[in-house]
Amino acid sequence: MSAATTVANDSTQQARQESLLSPRFYRTNYKAMDKLDISPVREEWEEMMGQFRADKNREHFRKEVDFENDVKEMSDSMHEEFLDFLISSITAEYSGCVLYQEIRDRTTNPDIKELMNFMARDEARHAGFINKSLNNMGVAVDLGFLKRAKKYTYFKPKYIFYATYLSEKIGYARYITIFRHLERHPEKCFHPIFKWFLAWCEDEYRHGEAFALIMRSNPHLVSGLNKLWVRFFLLAVYATMYVRDHTRPELYEAFGMDPTEFDFTVFDITSEISKQIFPLTLDVTHPSFKKGLERLCEINLEIVALKKKGGAFALLKRGVLSGFAAMTLAKLYFHPVKKNDTPDRVMMAPSW
Repeated sequence: MSAATTVANDSTQQARQESLLSPRFYRTNYKAMDKLDISPVREEWEEMMGQFRADKNREHFRKEVDFENDVKEMSDSMHEEFLDFLISSITAEYSGCVLYQEIRDRTTNPDIKELMNFMARDEARHAGFINKSLNNMGVAVDLGFLKRAKKYTYFKPKYIFYATYLSEKIGYARYITIFRHLERHPEKCFHPIFKWFLAWCEDEYRHGEAFALIMRSNPHLVSGLNKLWVRFFLLAVYATMYVRDHTRPELYEAFGMDPTEFDFTVFDITSEISKQIFPLTLDVTHPSFKKGLERLCEINLEIVALKKKGGAFALLKRGVLSGFAAMTLAKLYFHPVKKNDTPDRVMMAPSW
């Protein structure tokens, strides 16, 4: 077995790992998707489908690219963090692809079937492009194996809508922030994949808009007790991103960015965008919000160290720390929010 094959297997196993921070694979109630009614937003829906059909980025991710001659030298620890970034990204993209394919194949709703076909197309394209980057680094993720081996989590359709909408919008905010920063500081672009982030974030933004239309056409999804679920998913997505980013200090040092400043910039952009559909946003400016996220980072670092240490006592202590993390998240959940009584029903155009 070659060294490259061994590393590729390691990368696939890394993508397969299950943790609170790792991207998951999902299944849902496909029959419930059949009942979704898009007619209240039909005009905007058809405009959106026209954009998907036009597929302006169809050639962008198909280009044959040789990254090897345009990659700056990295330290071993920096290389490890960058690999973790790419493997986490490909797992998230491919997770979406698998879910959208499942919904497309199992729903009889023509609107949802068409949307999911386009979504799966885009996510497969993104995942394949990341794998090109990994191949140029001598590694790869076996996506077919990942699909068979990864554990699947059941999510109700509304959870899929909240989580996907937020992940797509936060993905847009992340990619556009990194892209604009590297535009201003091209010397910090240590790998050419970041030059593709503008087209990438255009896809992410469009995906989020499609799910916003689904929720707008079914307003009960963002009213009543479902506001509590909106609040939960906002916190879960923000907290996960913050903790994950703070496990990659050298990556952000290479960017010339402070991970805390970057994350709060992304929170601000995502919160502003999400006003178009969500009845509330988190008060990310409150000092106790940042303090709670920092506590989650501290707990995560302790848990990671204990995993490496191993042993029964370490396992017990990890359980205690997980309890502390849950309590911290509970406190953050009841943190003040900002009400949005008049969501902007007009789809926003990217302006960042």
